[in-house]
Amino acid sequence: MKLAATLIGLSLLTLAGGGAHGEGSDEIRIGQTLPYSGPASGFGAIGRTQEAFFEKVNAEGGINGRKVKFITLDDAYSPPKTVEQTRKLVEQDEVLMMFGSLGTATNSAVQRYLNGKKVPQLFVLSGATKWADPQKYPWTMPGMAAYESEGVVYAKHVLRTKPGARIAILSQNDDFGRDYVAGFKRALGDKAAGMIVAEATYETSAPTISSQLSTLKASGADVLFGVVLGKFTSQMIKGVAEIGWKPELFFVPTSASSISFLEPAGLDNAVGLISSSNQKDTMDPQWASDPGVKEYFAFMKKYMPNADLSNSNYGAGYHYATLLMTVLKACKGDFSRENIMRQAASLKDVKLPLLLPGITVSTGPDDYLPFQQLQLRRFNGKSWVGFGDVLDDR
Repeated sequence: MKLAATLIGLSLLTLAGGGAHGEGSDEIRIGQTLPYSGPASGFGAIGRTQEAFFEKVNAEGGINGRKVKFITLDDAYSPPKTVEQTRKLVEQDEVLMMFGSLGTATNSAVQRYLNGKKVPQLFVLSGATKWADPQKYPWTMPGMAAYESEGVVYAKHVLRTKPGARIAILSQNDDFGRDYVAGFKRALGDKAAGMIVAEATYETSAPTISSQLSTLKASGADVLFGVVLGKFTSQMIKGVAEIGWKPELFFVPTSASSISFLEPAGLDNAVGLISSSNQKDTMDPQWASDPGVKEYFAFMKKYMPNADLSNSNYGAGYHYATLLMTVLKACKGDFSRENIMRQAASLKDVKLPLLLPGITVSTGPDDYLPFQQLQLRRFNGKSWVGFGDVLDDR
C-alpha cells in the first residue's frame, strides 16, 4: 500500500508539471514543427538556425543554469502530419512548449489540442488574426505582424502613390489569403469596388497558377497584389514576366519575400517587387556596421559557416530565437507553463538585434500581437531596400 501511495504521489507530481517539461527538470524542452520537405521546405532554414542558436546558448551555460533541448520535426506543411508530430512532441518528448511552428492551416490543426493541454503555442509563424485571441485561446501567441495589418500597409501605399490604380489580386484560397485581402480592402474603403478590377484564387494543391495570371492580365490591371507562398511565389513572378505583364506596382507578402523563393523565378524578374518587413535586411550595406547585424554574422560564421547568408530565412530564425530568449530570461528560473505565458504577455518596448530602428515588441494580457509596425521595401535585383516611414495599420 505504501508503494501504491508513493506511485500515486509521483503520478500527481508529474501531472502537476514536475515531469521532464516542468519546473523540476534540468533542461528546457522546446518543440517545433516546420516543413523540411514539401512545397514550403525553404522555410526549414528557420529551424536549422534555431538549432544552432540553442547550441550556442547551451555552450554559454544555458538559461538560468538549464540547458535547452530543442526538438524540431518535419510536418511537410501538411496539417495531419502537424497533428501527428505535435502529439509526439507533447506526449512522448514532453516538451514545455511549442515554438515558432509555421503555417496557418498547420497551426490551426493543433491549436485546440495545445490549449486543452495548456501547452504554450508561442510565436506562431503565421500572421492570421486568429492567433491573437487571449480570451478564447490563452495559450497561443503569434510571432508575426498580422496579415491584415500588412494588407492595410500595401493599400495605403497604393492610395498615396497611385490613386487611380486598376488592381488585380491573386490569393491563396485559405485563411492566409483571405486575411491579407480583408486588410487590403479595408484600407481601400469605399474605393475598393472601383479600384479592384479582377480577383483570382488558387488552391495549395494546384500544380500551376498560369491560367489565373492570364485572366488577371486580361483585366487591364496595372497593380498586382499577389498573396502567395512558397513555390507559388516563384511561379507568379516568373509567370508574370513570361506573359509580358509589367504592373507598375507589384506586391508580395513578407512571408513570400525570401531570396530562396525569388531565385527560381530569376532575380531580374523580381526587380521592383514591393514587400514589407520589421527586420533589418542583413545583406543591405546600410546595416554593415550595425551591432545587431554584426552579432548575427558572427553567430552564423561560427555555427552555420556553410549557410547562404542571402537567404532571409536564416535571419528570421535568429530573430525569433532572440525573441524567445527574452521571454525565457524573464522567467528567472520559474519555467512553469503559466509563467512562460505570463512573461510572453508582459513584454514592454523590447528591442531585438535585427528589428528595424523605431520598432519594438510590446504585449499585454489583452494584446497578444508582438509586432504591429512595418516598413515597405523594394527588391533591386540583389537585396530588399527599405523606403518610407515605419507604418502601422491604424
